Amino acid sequence: MDLSWSELLVVGIVALIFIGPKDLPGMFRELGRFMAKVRAMGRDFSRAMDQAAKESGVKDVANDLRKVTNPKAMGLDAMRNAADKFEKWDPMKPGASAAPKPAAPLTPPPMPPMPTAAPAVTPAATPVGPATAALAEKVAAKRAASAETVAKLREAKAAPAKAPVAAKPVAEPAPTAEAPAPKRGGRVRKKPAAGAGEDA
Repeated sequence: MDLSWSELLVVGIVALIFIGPKDLPGMFRELGRFMAKVRAMGRDFSRAMDQAAKESGVKDVANDLRKVTNPKAMGLDAMRNAADKFEKWDPMKPGASAAPKPAAPLTPPPMPPMPTAAPAVTPAATPVGPATAALAEKVAAKRAASAETVAKLREAKAAPAKAPVAAKPVAEPAPTAEAPAPKRGGRVRKKPAAGAGEDA
């Protein structure tokens, strides 16, 4: 806990006001004894933990880990020296060798051609249920309809001089009964019944 002199002064003034000048030295004395006990307990705890670590061999493992992660043991110091030499290398100096040839640009190999259509699965190859068969028929009908529409559009583009193709009239939806009016939000007050307030 870090307290500056100004903070200590404020704490001292507050203690002087609330505790009083007679009891203040005794309170500081007790506080000092308490803090000394806390520090002693902390030292004892850390000594006991160090002793337990020595006995269990954790300290040896920690030393071994430090040795393994040492840069000199792993050869990282040589790599660092090589990197420093490379950073200091100047190709314009007369003692420097000729510049290395630039490597060929890295280009990925060409992609294999993508198949244009997925292989069709024959219905006889896999047994299907009635729902799956119905769904397959719907999909086939939609594909046929879209193929027919595409063919008509291509014909229309190919022969713009011919008469324009008449579009099919779109069926209007059947008129439905009027929907009920939406309810108003909010609270609605009930009107008092006639004669209810006249009894009294």
